[in-house]
Amino acid sequence: MTNTNTLAPITSADRIQALDAIRGFALLGILLMNIEGLVGPLMASMSGVDPALTGADRWADTAIYLLVQGKFFPLFSMLFGMGFAIMLMRAQAAGRPFVAVYLRRVLALLVFGLLHALLVWPGDILVTYALMGLLLLLFFRGTPQSRLPKWGISLMLVPAALTMALGLLGSAIQALPGDASAGMAAALAEQSAEMASVIQAERVAYGTGSFGEATAQRLDDFLGMIGFIAIYGFFILGLFLVGAWFARSGAIARPGEHQRLFTRLRWVALPVGLAMVLVSYWLEPTTSFDRLDVRASTAQVLQMLGGAVMALSYLAWLVHGMQAPATARLLGLLGPAGRMALTNYLLQSIVATWIFFGYGLGYFEQLPRAWQPVYVFVFFALQVAVSHWWMARFRFGPAEWAWRAATYLNLPAMRRG
Repeated sequence: MTNTNTLAPITSADRIQALDAIRGFALLGILLMNIEGLVGPLMASMSGVDPALTGADRWADTAIYLLVQGKFFPLFSMLFGMGFAIMLMRAQAAGRPFVAVYLRRVLALLVFGLLHALLVWPGDILVTYALMGLLLLLFFRGTPQSRLPKWGISLMLVPAALTMALGLLGSAIQALPGDASAGMAAALAEQSAEMASVIQAERVAYGTGSFGEATAQRLDDFLGMIGFIAIYGFFILGLFLVGAWFARSGAIARPGEHQRLFTRLRWVALPVGLAMVLVSYWLEPTTSFDRLDVRASTAQVLQMLGGAVMALSYLAWLVHGMQAPATARLLGLLGPAGRMALTNYLLQSIVATWIFFGYGLGYFEQLPRAWQPVYVFVFFALQVAVSHWWMARFRFGPAEWAWRAATYLNLPAMRRG
């Protein structure tokens, strides 16, 4: 007999099909964003537009910076928040327990993230999602719907405010005469030298090192990046809450009832967000680790917030596309890839590190920037094709099956029919 008090995984009929397509599209953007840090040193890929590039490589790098970087992880973050809210609403509607189930879900995701970061690629986002998902569960599952966007925007502004405060402080100190400004300059020069050392260590470990040497470097990189969660985790948690609002308000399931909202996001958010990113590019296209001033901080904040605004517009355009038959069929092709998003995300890193890292085929730093998007589109097309084949035969992707087994403490049937 089925225990009606136990939260169970949803059936195919219960899924919001648009979310699968949007998740599939987000996977493409994530790989477009990550490929630079898979082909070459991770830390070098996080500094904006590479000033050493010219010609087609420069154009490709700039296009990714303006249209992709900082736009697709917010989209994925909102999808994560939607998934949380949908699970919570279904549990409440059925009178079933939720906290223990979702706690197991985020802890399992944390394990996936740690394995991914330490054994495959340290640019992992799953660890951050799991930790912020825990805060989402503990502090925001009872937040009234109307307060979700308010909390979300407030939390997203925390790292922006801290970044601007540091920039103001840096400018103020550098304007002082004597030892204060000299000490600041020396500290920033040391920081820049340390980052150059990290990039060189990555170049050696990932480009020519053994799996053990690469793993040691991955651990160093992971420990170096984990501290940023204390700041940028707020940004991601805020995006979770914005996504939760889309689910709880019914906007994502019944977009026809929220036409005004989606129209504004399509036609207002996109130019506003793009303008913010363009101003950021005009101010400082490249992050310099020996800079801490108002100009540099303003550029970082505009890129961060402008990217989130553009992600909202991307979401609105995708929802709009799902309403028209022709574009819905086209976007629907991405649905199977979106249904096994965790598997595909992990595969993107596993295959790329095998191709480019020294313990694999060894093509590290050998794929020009202009050709990296070509690799992404070809590889993603293969992922979509394989996802169609897989989902026609199985109910879950391999990673999704393991995630569900850990979440619901049972072994779900894998094969269809």
